[in-house]
Amino acid sequence: MSADDEAPEPEAPAGTDDEDAPAKLFGEWEVTNIDYSDPSTERYITVTPIAHTMGRHAGKQFQKSEISIVERLINRLMQTEENTGDKQKVMRITRDAFDIIHERTDENPVQVLVSAVENAAPREETVRLKYGGISVPKAVDVAPQRRVDQALKFIAEGVYSDSFKTPTDAEEALANQLASAANDDVSAYAVNQKEEKERVAAAAR
Repeated sequence: MSADDEAPEPEAPAGTDDEDAPAKLFGEWEVTNIDYSDPSTERYITVTPIAHTMGRHAGKQFQKSEISIVERLINRLMQTEENTGDKQKVMRITRDAFDIIHERTDENPVQVLVSAVENAAPREETVRLKYGGISVPKAVDVAPQRRVDQALKFIAEGVYSDSFKTPTDAEEALANQLASAANDDVSAYAVNQKEEKERVAAAAR
């Protein structure tokens, strides 16, 4: 059979490009090309398209850093009286908050969350040392993993204080906290708490 009589190459099946495309968080937000401004915490701020791992890392020490920062935020937000154990409800709140952030800033909400965590992570804190029965405060550096933990704690506390017994919805409060912290606004609860911790530590050096 001549070359002219050879059968044409089959076309690629429809949808191949879509199948090769990376998964998106909540089906909307890209988790690639995220910029990190703090190299010390970059290793501990994991970004994945999975917002619910079904407790896959629950029994492993320090494996929480392998979980998406979005799921870690969701887990933190669950630690209140109203949302305890209701992960689906908190996931809906987070999804709605991300939509609000995108409408306001036209930015990827995942990038906003990463920037907020970096800006709310304290670099120094104090411990108490005892000398002859007297407690003396001493400034110490904060480990990168603890810095991320503290930042998530501050953000969750800020959301709770802004939304509990107030007209502000939880998703609105979360969007406000993340957007303000991402801009390093000292009026944001999380950034304010970080500044306070560092101020106390500076006085104890």
